[in-house]
Amino acid sequence: MECCSDSEEESFGAKVAMFNQKASKHQDKQGKNPFTSGLNIEKPKFSKEEYGRPEAGSLSDLRGRKANAHILKEILELCEMISQEGTPCRDQPDVIGIMFGDLFNIYTNINDKCVGLLLRARKQKFVEFEGECLFQRRDDNVPIFLVKPIEEIRQEYKQRLEEVRKETLLAS
Repeated sequence: MECCSDSEEESFGAKVAMFNQKASKHQDKQGKNPFTSGLNIEKPKFSKEEYGRPEAGSLSDLRGRKANAHILKEILELCEMISQEGTPCRDQPDVIGIMFGDLFNIYTNINDKCVGLLLRARKQKFVEFEGECLFQRRDDNVPIFLVKPIEEIRQEYKQRLEEVRKETLLAS
């Protein structure tokens, strides 16, 4: 009685080997999982760059990169709005200013994250304003300054977006 041909046996053997390899990987991963392994747990070692970040190439990593690109786009949009609606400063015409209250009223029709985006834009040295955080009504008369020309901000945006795209392609 003949069971199967040589090619079927090789194919079946390859599938068994692949299954065993995946099972072994899963077992190793579960052994490092503190919620399933019990008492003998090795403390994970991370570099400063890896700590608190998803595993490179994972879906979480990809979602984070896409979110970063989206936030960059929103920051550019905010800077564009300041450039269009603001007025140049008398002593520095390349610096454009707008009052927080005016910007808040204009920009919240577009996006509800005005204050958070301002904080991110300040961190990237696109805008400057006094205070840690701005609040509607209380800080309406606080001036916000676009400290870089909008063309330079657009260029930086394109460069950063290209870097994010390259990193995403490398990770996947």
